[in-house]
Amino acid sequence: MIGISADFDPVHKGHVKLIEKAREIADKKGSEVVIYLNKGFSANHAPFFTPFDARSKMAIKNGADKVVGIEGLHHRLTLAYSVPIRISMMIEDGVTDYVDAANVKPQKIEKYSKKFVEKGIFVGIPRDLPNRNVIRWFAVNDFLEKKYNKKMKFHIIPELEYNGKISGREIRKSIIENKMEIPQDTKKFLPEPTIKILEKEIEKGTISQKRDWNAIYKHLNHSSRSDLLNTAYLSGNALNSIINRRKYYDEESVWASFRRGGYGPVLTRLAISSIEMNVTREEVRDLMRHYEEKGVIPPEQALEKVVERAWFIAGENEKGIDASSGNEMFKENKISVDDYPLLIEGGLNLTQFETKKLEKLIGNNNIDMKKHPNNENNNENKNENNNENKNKNNKNRNNIKTTIFIDKNGKILCQIKINKFKIKTKLKLPGKEISYLRYLIDSHFIPLNANLVNNDGQIRIQINIDI
Repeated sequence: MIGISADFDPVHKGHVKLIEKAREIADKKGSEVVIYLNKGFSANHAPFFTPFDARSKMAIKNGADKVVGIEGLHHRLTLAYSVPIRISMMIEDGVTDYVDAANVKPQKIEKYSKKFVEKGIFVGIPRDLPNRNVIRWFAVNDFLEKKYNKKMKFHIIPELEYNGKISGREIRKSIIENKMEIPQDTKKFLPEPTIKILEKEIEKGTISQKRDWNAIYKHLNHSSRSDLLNTAYLSGNALNSIINRRKYYDEESVWASFRRGGYGPVLTRLAISSIEMNVTREEVRDLMRHYEEKGVIPPEQALEKVVERAWFIAGENEKGIDASSGNEMFKENKISVDDYPLLIEGGLNLTQFETKKLEKLIGNNNIDMKKHPNNENNNENKNENNNENKNKNNKNRNNIKTTIFIDKNGKILCQIKINKFKIKTKLKLPGKEISYLRYLIDSHFIPLNANLVNNDGQIRIQINIDI
């Protein structure tokens, strides 16, 4: 099969050139042209302008043989994770050749991509690289060759231009600004089948699909700090920006909040999509773990590696090295860390009154406050201890709700709730462990769970890094 992976929102003449090239190869090989079409959310983490069924019809009418829907990835994962999954799907389906467009020569793309293959990581491809997403596809295709003992052959054609690159975004914008009619100037970028299908969809009122902004506003306006912290792709700074700028009532106020939190457009769209679809850190972790076990996610991007990096950088901070430099050291030197803890135990800054009140409530509710075993900080015991702690904590979870959150000053605090009684208190932890937890929070998808334990008569907190 000859494959193309795309949004096609809508299919324009640049896309038709891709299909024509794929058809040329398919006819020579006696094969078929298959479009792997994103569904639900685009590769840029946004809702589609054109419905999936209409985009599928456009692809077929413009020369493709078959459409395969790709769903469930782009509101949960960044491209560094979704691209390996999509390429693995195509290889497993029997796609032998892949067609894409770029405004630089394939030799140059291949040269850039080799650097990322050598590093084994596809996160953080510089924005100034031309056709950086094509570079990522090249690199991941080479990486997956080790798993499959084969890879797709890439065919890169020049991007079609009419006084500049044809942009799906500009096409969509022109239709919206023209009161949902296709302007004559825009029609020159669109093949006839696309125009006919688009006009039918406009007539039906199915074009320009919107986000569920009411659900987004509700989540942002009413969620607690701890609930926001469990939402995927919200960092500590983003969370505080969200809280500080409440109340939300329009799209621009949401975007402004993320800008203030240090987010660019792509990460903002992903975060908003996660909020809209109630994507939790656990959900992202489970999806990533599934594909890690299949050997699709590069080891340097694995969950354990994210945790390793956080522990390493926290240690470097103790030496006066900033996070950015520590991260660069970790990546460039392919550092491996074995002693990272998955269980952190610390004290609570409770007043005498709070301590007595807690002890009384714990006694009155017959809550079994057992001392849980400390993490031994070695890989043999990590999974065993985590499973044991989860089982032993089930009873506590039913009676006590213990959560951590970021306060307005960026500090990590704990909230304990028993029935209607609620305490918010600071954690007593070494600086390295506090930094470690904050880096994990800012990873966007590592879940952290908290529980109370009894240690020689003292009420303490255990935080589980739940990977």
